[in-house]
Amino acid sequence: MRKLLVKGLTAAFLCASFTQVNAQKADPAATVEKFNTLLYYIEQMYVDSVDSEHLVETAITNMLTELDPHSVYISKEDIQAANEPLNGNFEGIGVQFNIMKDTIFVVSTIAGGPSEKVGLMSGDKIVTVDGETAAGIGIKNTDVMALLKGPKGTKVTVGVKRGKSKKLTDYEITRDRIPIYSVDASFMVDDNIGYVKVSRFAKTTMRELRAALIKLKAEGMNSLILDLQGNGGGLLQTAIEMADEFLTDNKLLVYTEGRSFPKEETMSHREGMFEKGRLVVLIDEGSASASEIVTGAVQDWDRGLVVGRRSFGKGLVQRPVPLPDGSFVRLTVQKYYTPSGRCIQKPYEDGVEAYRKEKYERYENGELMSMDGLEFPDSLKFKTNIKKRTVYGGGGILPDIFVSIDTTQSSAYFSDLIRTGTMNQFILQWVDGNRKKLMKDYPTDRDFIDKFEVTDQMMEEFIAYAEKEEIPFVEEDWKTSVNAVKIRTKALVGRNLFDSVVFYNVINDLNPSFKKAVEVLKDGTFEKAKLAHSDF
Repeated sequence: MRKLLVKGLTAAFLCASFTQVNAQKADPAATVEKFNTLLYYIEQMYVDSVDSEHLVETAITNMLTELDPHSVYISKEDIQAANEPLNGNFEGIGVQFNIMKDTIFVVSTIAGGPSEKVGLMSGDKIVTVDGETAAGIGIKNTDVMALLKGPKGTKVTVGVKRGKSKKLTDYEITRDRIPIYSVDASFMVDDNIGYVKVSRFAKTTMRELRAALIKLKAEGMNSLILDLQGNGGGLLQTAIEMADEFLTDNKLLVYTEGRSFPKEETMSHREGMFEKGRLVVLIDEGSASASEIVTGAVQDWDRGLVVGRRSFGKGLVQRPVPLPDGSFVRLTVQKYYTPSGRCIQKPYEDGVEAYRKEKYERYENGELMSMDGLEFPDSLKFKTNIKKRTVYGGGGILPDIFVSIDTTQSSAYFSDLIRTGTMNQFILQWVDGNRKKLMKDYPTDRDFIDKFEVTDQMMEEFIAYAEKEEIPFVEEDWKTSVNAVKIRTKALVGRNLFDSVVFYNVINDLNPSFKKAVEVLKDGTFEKAKLAHSDF
């Protein structure tokens, strides 16, 4: 209790006014001269030859870690890769792949992408690239990316083995721009409840979300589960636009301020696609930044219920700052605050490593099982804007309805099957050998979801496969985890045959927060909360 209380007070200090500055300021010119002088002496006098560029980059990186965990240096070589998830696209051949048995396996082709257009299929093995052997050489993920990604319009030839055929077939693929999707899945849970899983906040996210909402509303949706679990954030503007989808005009969505930047408020201003209707937002310890902006706005305006566990606690805004050689620094310039005035940035005074570990330490201190151990001083208690419910700042968004992590089906054996990639590898091979029959038996995704069952024979094959991969069978662990193994197996088979919509349809049976959200919408809990959603 005491430790958590002290950390809350520290967070309150971190989120304090920016009017406080050090009384003694160093002369910037003198500081730069000091650094340049040292670098000169190193270049002229150091015992060994030195790479000055590397030294400067190391100095910049270490300097930024002294500021906060989210100010980072990005070299000019890494700029494009760093921006791809936010831009919503990259240039390449358009496949999702796994490396198995030192061979590149095509997990799936991206719809409309260049690989699909030339005929590549799930289960194909890429053996050669531009005539050079790519199998049996210890290839790594980074090597595959270097071989297959490239500028739009350039060509690459891949040699593919399919199924049991020993014949190698060459495909010439013209690289193109490949979309990175933000909405992983959207579907109707029942006749009234829609579900949308958003994995990141990128430039294309709102276009994808609006398309999903249009589809779900056409199918009868009047209640929505917005799943932001594990969503680490992204673009601030995208978070603002998403919050605006759920709130009527002239509502404060978020405000930011920094030492060199005046307070800036952002208001809702456009007609959203789901301003009315019951809304539940799912969060967990992996939901951060932009996810917390959306969740905070929904909670502070009493627009919907937040279900899950305390979010990560990132309330810092980065701005890209270019350096002369083409590299960039993403520099923290502001803190953001929810409409009620909450700063949700968690403490980082113990350094970057401790900051990142904090999310995992929540299991050890029992927070993932119960919120009873959390204690907040009055300075971190706030009231929602309409119903005056108590909400908390100083380290993430706390849910309205807590859902503990489910460990009842966990075991060391199950963890090993996932951690080593053995389950994924087995399913790739199993689907590859049974694809024709599976597609005949389950021609549509709905057929698969409703009718496919994981058989005992399939599980026996899986256990035998795992033992060959040096994961010994543990009977007690198997009894504990067999149901979870079967559900995850079905979900992975469905994703391989169809897409991630099928995966989430199935895997949500292992998601206690999702189950609770459905329950909340069906058993009257949502109405008992007496929110203001009907006012919007």
